[in-house]
Amino acid sequence: MKWMGAYLVGYVILLGGVLAALWKVGVLDRIGAGWTLIGLTMAIGLGVILAVAKSGSKESIQIEK
Repeated sequence: MKWMGAYLVGYVILLGGVLAALWKVGVLDRIGAGWTLIGLTMAIGLGVILAVAKSGSKESIQIEK
């Protein structure tokens, strides 16, 4: 679980950098706030999906009595 959290933090930092670059260039002014929030929500959702997929495989543990 802790690696999934680290992956999500890294992904959020990456998204912040991309948004800052788009803001600096002026792309976000042309797109508008609504579409920016929709895109950001979709990107965070994709990050959650990728983090869960990379979190590891499920294994069954056999306990002998």
